[in-house]
Amino acid sequence: MSVVNDNATTAEAPIPELLIDLHVKYIQALDTKKEDLEYWLTEHLRVNGLYWGATALQILGHSDALDQEKIVEYLVKCQHDNGGFGGHIDHDPHILSTLSAVQVLITYDRLDAINEDKVVDYIVSLQNKDGSFSGDSWGETDTRFIFCAVNCLSLLKRLDDKRLDIQKTIEYIVRCRNFDGGFGNAPGGESHAAQVYVCVGALTILGALNHVDVDQLGWWLSERQLKNGGLNGRPEKLEDVCYSWWVLSSLSMLRRPHWIDSEKLTRFILDSQDSETGGIADRPGNMPDVFHTNFGICGLSLLGHPGLVAVDPVYCMPRHVIQRIGLAEKH
Repeated sequence: MSVVNDNATTAEAPIPELLIDLHVKYIQALDTKKEDLEYWLTEHLRVNGLYWGATALQILGHSDALDQEKIVEYLVKCQHDNGGFGGHIDHDPHILSTLSAVQVLITYDRLDAINEDKVVDYIVSLQNKDGSFSGDSWGETDTRFIFCAVNCLSLLKRLDDKRLDIQKTIEYIVRCRNFDGGFGNAPGGESHAAQVYVCVGALTILGALNHVDVDQLGWWLSERQLKNGGLNGRPEKLEDVCYSWWVLSSLSMLRRPHWIDSEKLTRFILDSQDSETGGIADRPGNMPDVFHTNFGICGLSLLGHPGLVAVDPVYCMPRHVIQRIGLAEKH
């Protein structure tokens, strides 16, 4: 099957440069903006923000730009007695912040600072009878939480825990597949690029990618590219830098990254940089944030942009870290 992308054109203007030094300064300054209302409104995302910032710096080749020991000390304070991590100190534990904390600790090679067994106990406790996972004790389910659980347990080398029913989890993910080849957040949910990433990622880790129609899903993902080079999450939506990760990583796992115009996507991401403060926005002209900064930089890494550390398309962590812990050969 061949895919022809009607968006593919040759741009005349030179592609902007990646403002590495500015992005490093932008990330370093994030924890100093305590006078800003946004800082306190996003308190529940503090652990996730650390993962986004630390990962972006790793991919930029500036792994020492943050005080790693202070970050480890902070993360230890975010772990609860049940093993889960809250989004900030004294916040309730959630599987999203738990994965982010584990990813940072593994990147820094500091898993010794926490109780791994309790982390596993917490994640296993969130699996439901149908194979899905809840995000926390309140019971909300979403395919994102499946990926967080599978990803985290894989990183900890604990997917063989006898309390898990991996087959039911695979069956549940397959039930979330739609007629267009994509995946939703639950059975019957609309196909969405971010949900595609988490479902394809989980199936890749579990060695069950055979349940995916690679060409059909690859076509759906390639159709997410708009005329300006950016990618959207579903039909008729605006382009957004974060989908540079969700779409491209999925295509990479499917061995189809060449089904989009990489030059136009590179230009779109770089046009979304803030040339004054650093950081990357969701699209050109908007305010930058650490979420889009990370996924824009990781997207550029997947595109093979020069000067960047290779990122792993499944775990969204530096490739050399995944190789260090012995997982790279699994995908």
